[in-house]
Parts: sequence; C-alpha cells; structure tokens
Amino acid sequence: MKRILIVTVLSLLFVSIASGQQEEEINTCADCHEMMGAPYDSIVHAQSQDIHAQKDVTCADCHGGDPTTMDFEAAKAPETRFRGKPDPAEIPDLCGSCHADPEYMRQFDPGLAVDQLAKYWTSRHGEKLREGDAKVAECASCHGAHGVLPVDDPRSPVYPTRVPETCNTCHGNSQYMAEYNIPTDQYEEFAGSVHGQALLENKDIGAPACNDCHGNHGATPPGIVSISRVCGTCHINNMDLFQESKHEPIFDMMDLPECETCHGNHGVQHPTDAMIGTGEESVCLNCHGEGDSGYKMAAAMSESIDSLKMVYDSAEVMIQRAEEKDMGVSDLEYSLREVRQSLIQTRTMIHSFDVSRVEEIENEGLSVGQEIIRSARELIDEFYYRRKGLGIFTLVITLVVIALYLKIRHMEQQKPSD
Repeated sequence: MKRILIVTVLSLLFVSIASGQQEEEINTCADCHEMMGAPYDSIVHAQSQDIHAQKDVTCADCHGGDPTTMDFEAAKAPETRFRGKPDPAEIPDLCGSCHADPEYMRQFDPGLAVDQLAKYWTSRHGEKLREGDAKVAECASCHGAHGVLPVDDPRSPVYPTRVPETCNTCHGNSQYMAEYNIPTDQYEEFAGSVHGQALLENKDIGAPACNDCHGNHGATPPGIVSISRVCGTCHINNMDLFQESKHEPIFDMMDLPECETCHGNHGVQHPTDAMIGTGEESVCLNCHGEGDSGYKMAAAMSESIDSLKMVYDSAEVMIQRAEEKDMGVSDLEYSLREVRQSLIQTRTMIHSFDVSRVEEIENEGLSVGQEIIRSARELIDEFYYRRKGLGIFTLVITLVVIALYLKIRHMEQQKPSD
C-alpha cells in the first residue's frame, strides 16, 4: 500500500515537472514527503528553520540517494549511497564527516570548533556507543535530527537555559536509566539549587548548566580529585585557596570530593555563614569534633566573620542616623563598601583554612568599619552642637528684641503729654 502511495506521489511530481518546473529545483525527497502528508511531512516542515537547510545542505547529503530522479528504484539505488535513516551508531561519524572537517566548515564559520567528534568518542556516551549500547546520547539526541537550530537560538534544545531539560530527557527517566545504576533526580536537585534558580528562573545564561561541569561533547563524570577544578572554572579564588590549604591532600587521601563534600553537587545551595563554625548547621562538624584543632579553627573563623558583620551593621546604622540629620555621609558610604568587600574576602579566605589569613582580612575591615563609626558619631555630635548653638542664638536674639521693645515703650511713656 505504501509503495502504491509513493508511486502515485511520484507520478504527480512528474506531472508537476512536465508543467514547467525547472530541473535544478527538483528535490523529490522533500516533495514526496510533503505530498504523503502526516507524519511523513513533519521532517519537511522542520527543515524550514533548520540551520543546515539554510546553508544548502540537502537531504541527500545526510541520507544519500538521488533527489533528482522520478524513478523510485533509481533514487535509492546502491550507487547513490542511499542509507535512509542512519543507525544511532552511525550518527556521530555521519555528522563528523562535515563538522570534523576544518576545511569544509571554514566556509561557514572560520571560528567554528571542529573537535566535537573527537571529544564525543572520549565521552562516556561515546564509549558506551562503541561498546554497542545504542541507548546512549549521540548528536541527534541533543541537537535534534531535522529542524536543527543554531546553539545560540533560545529555542534550541542545547541553548543554556534548555540544556538541563534536554539532559533530563534521558537522565530523569528512571526506567530508561535503570540499567546504568545512576540517580535520576539530578534535574530536581539542580532546579532547586542556587545555580538552577539563576539559570532556569532568572534566565541568567552565565549560570552553569549540566554541560558546564560535565562537558558537552566530551561529557564525563568529574573525578573526585578534579571537582575543585570544575568548580574553580567559575570560583577560581576559592579553588586556588583550597588547593593551597592543608585540607587538599587530606581530602585526596580520604577520597573525599573536594567542594562537593561541604557544598553538595547538583543541589548546591547559597552558602551561609552558619556553614562555618560550631553551630548546628556547621559542615565543619561533619568531620571535626569538639576540642580538636579543626573544631577550634572553625570557631575562630566563625568569630572573625561575626565580628566583621557586627561592625559592618553598626557602621551602616550610624551612617543612617547621620544621614537622617542631613549630614554629609557620601564619604562614609564609600568607605562602607570597603568593609563589605572585606567581609566578602573573609568569607572567601575561609577556603584557605588558615586562621591567621582570615584574621588579617578581618582586621582590615574592622579598622575601616570602626573609623566609619567614629566619623559618623562626630557628624551626629556636630549636628547636636549646631542645634544647641542655634537655640542659644535664638534665645539671645529674642531677649534683645524684648529688651528693645521694653525700652521703646518706656521712652514713649516718659514723653510729655500734649
């Protein structure tokens, strides 16, 4: 039945050509699928926005065949290298036949990367595909097959804000992933994380998506010893401090995943000051007990942060009081930024796990903060001094006026009557 339909369609196409269609315009692949209707025409409609179609890449370039002939058998003859729908295992090399060819790709964009295929074969997906696992992701799994959009198109499944959703298509399917024995709740954890909220809710494409930590074409789980390098791609100061700290070799020796041990992975939350110290929310107590050196260090670093926060808050209040009295506080507000910066740097310095370095930054902030408090207090004192002076001046003037009034009245009473 299907064969009869195709023959009928080709016959109609022949009539169309005979009526004047130019030979160079013939694409029997698209024309035939279009006239066959749903679902065969969906790939033709998808091609209307496909980046490949816009660059004149034809159906035959990927699927083979001869789109210029009306002969169904000839269109799919072996000499046309017709392959039809490629198997998943064939897709990487098929896409790579163009995308890994720098000379070919240069005509479209000289700056376009051409190492996607090489990276893919090093990825966990690529390794599994070569082992014969056809379920793993290949190019079309993420980019789509027909209707492929540029990666910077917000509608593309590989646009940053859509990457988690695309990865979750497989990784969130517990039945599909059952044989791989890995969690399937990564998307839910990520969506509730500080990274996920920035990316998915605030549409901040600077926030990390799955591929920013795991890689995209070369996607692979980060090893335990490389996690700080992954996080350090963005949090470079924290990474450098941790790498220099006494914790780094200990974590490696104990096979502890560096940043992840304290902050988690997919569900990373916004860090709080309560994470450091000896309180109930302290992550330090996961390893350290009361009385040991780590416990004391955590308490000292927490105290440094609390002291600096207290001075910052006090300085801010004093500036507000001075401002309410219309005193000039712009210089003090500028200095308060320095205290704020010291507080940020102190929190960052925590990753050195060196109390002396933490206190060094803390003391710089305390010094500036205390100077702000002193200056703001002087402004407030000056306000009251001015107000007191104004009151005394007003009283003196009032007394002078009263005295003048009484003098004038006395003089008028002493004038002889007419």
